[in-house]
Amino acid sequence: MLLLSNGHGEDLIGLRILRALHQRRPELQLCVLPLVGEGETFREAEQDGWLRRVGPRQPMPSGGFSNQSLSALLRDLGAGLPGLSWRQWQLVRRWGDSGEPILAVGDLLPLLLAWASGAPYGFLGTPKSDYTWRSGPGRNPFADRYHRCKGSEWDPWEWALMADHRARLVAVRDGLTARGLRRRGVAALAPGNPMMDQLVGLPLPEPLRQRRRIVLLCGSRLPEALANARQLLASLACLPAREPQVVLCPTGSRPSRQDLEPILAAHGYREVALPQGCGGAAAWQLQQRLLLLGPGCFERWARWGEVGLATAGTATEQLVGLGVPVLSLPGPGPQFKLGFARRQSRLLGGAVRPCGSAQELAVELERLLGDAQLRQHLGAIGRRRMGDAGGSERLAALVDRQLLAQPQG
Repeated sequence: MLLLSNGHGEDLIGLRILRALHQRRPELQLCVLPLVGEGETFREAEQDGWLRRVGPRQPMPSGGFSNQSLSALLRDLGAGLPGLSWRQWQLVRRWGDSGEPILAVGDLLPLLLAWASGAPYGFLGTPKSDYTWRSGPGRNPFADRYHRCKGSEWDPWEWALMADHRARLVAVRDGLTARGLRRRGVAALAPGNPMMDQLVGLPLPEPLRQRRRIVLLCGSRLPEALANARQLLASLACLPAREPQVVLCPTGSRPSRQDLEPILAAHGYREVALPQGCGGAAAWQLQQRLLLLGPGCFERWARWGEVGLATAGTATEQLVGLGVPVLSLPGPGPQFKLGFARRQSRLLGGAVRPCGSAQELAVELERLLGDAQLRQHLGAIGRRRMGDAGGSERLAALVDRQLLAQPQG
């Protein structure tokens, strides 16, 4: 089976489904074509030998967000996007000639490629939810009216691809969205949200129990993530730590510790010893505020947070799904711009609140830290919007039964 995914968050979701599928069918040959970036999420599984990355891969200046603005699209075109897309299309067509199935994870692009391959395919639609126009803060009258007329956030051309006779499986992120698609003739299911899987928390270590706990997520795409980190640290500087705090800053492979440490030094932090039992790579101190850097520590640290500060996509949704309310600070992009932040807030029912400035974020952070009832209320909304864990296992079972069991060729 070939998996197509078009972004870092989609890579994470796809990997969790493939891992569950591998446990069910260890003899199955699993291949992945990351349509955006180089698919570093899959590197460890590839080294373990049960998965193989295939096809051309190349990072783009927009990080996969060329649809956010004309300038981002033009930069990607200049960096070779047309040639890359053509080579990826050729590989998918060759795969389709074999008749082996394809699982597309993301939005229109992987869905369209899977359909055009001629092979049987499944589709997991990750980014769109009818919650974004049915409820939530920040009304958009034109967009809301458009989606209400359709009865779904997905568009008619997407319905057609999902309803094709070769589409053996269509799954979306929540039951509300699945019902909207079923009214349009798409046999959509909502078996659970893989984003909430594998977030198994550890007990809070003793050195952090007397500190207020903030999770800082600056994103994963460079150089945007570094600009985001500077903005979020500047926001924290607007709120003096009147009591001991710990800022947990988990990252992926990027930005690295070496990328972030000069920014911390410029804001007046100094390196100190790591507290016992916390994990992470380094600790930095500024007065009563301790900041921990932790590559690969998101799953370990996310549940420890009381409030999140974020300019990220998937990780923000996961944090909210664990019941941690989040404040966001939109920047120049290409990903985390004002439109993206507002849509994320509506998707999550206001459990994420976009702020217009560093000062506003500092004021809202002080309010959230001081109001446990408000944190609990927003956390409950976030948990409902994101759903329960276990989606990866259920989706793997559906892929096995509905996509892999079909006659091929």
